[in-house]
Amino acid sequence: MVERQELLTQEGYNKLEEELEYLKTVKRKEVAERLKVAISFGDLSENAEYDEAKNEQAKLEEQILKLDEKLRKAVIIDESQIDLDIVTVGSIVKLHDFDFDEEIEYSIVGSAEADPFEGKISNESPVGKALLGARVGEVVEVQVPDGTNKFKVLDIRR
Repeated sequence: MVERQELLTQEGYNKLEEELEYLKTVKRKEVAERLKVAISFGDLSENAEYDEAKNEQAKLEEQILKLDEKLRKAVIIDESQIDLDIVTVGSIVKLHDFDFDEEIEYSIVGSAEADPFEGKISNESPVGKALLGARVGEVVEVQVPDGTNKFKVLDIRR
C-alpha cells in the first residue's frame, strides 16, 4: 500500500506545528489538571467529572496523533516552483463564477490545509480537482450535488 502524502504550503505546515505544540504543552497540562481535580472528588465509579476528563484526554491524544501523522507525511509545496501557466496545488486562482456572475479567488491547497471560509480549497474537492491543470481563459465545469457550476479562469498566481 502506498502511503498517502499530505500536501502543505509552508504556512500550513507551520500552522499545524504550532497547533501540535500547543496541544502537547498547554492543552495536555490543562486536561491533566482537570483529571487531578476530578480524582480528588473520590469514588471514581460515580464520578462524572472524572469520566468527562478521561474522555477529553482520549480525544486530545487522538488529535495529537493525527497531527503528528499529518506532519510526518507532509510534503511542503515549494512556492517558487509553482507553474503560473496552469492551476496546481499552491496556486491562487481568480475565477469568474457564471452562476453568481461574480469574481472569486481560491487558493488550491492540500486537504489538510483546506478552509473554504478562508478561500482555501482542497485539490481533492470537486472544484479543486476540476481546476487542476486549467489555464487562464479556460472555462471549467464542475459537477456538484446541485448540478453543474461553471468558472472561467481569469488569473493564476502564487
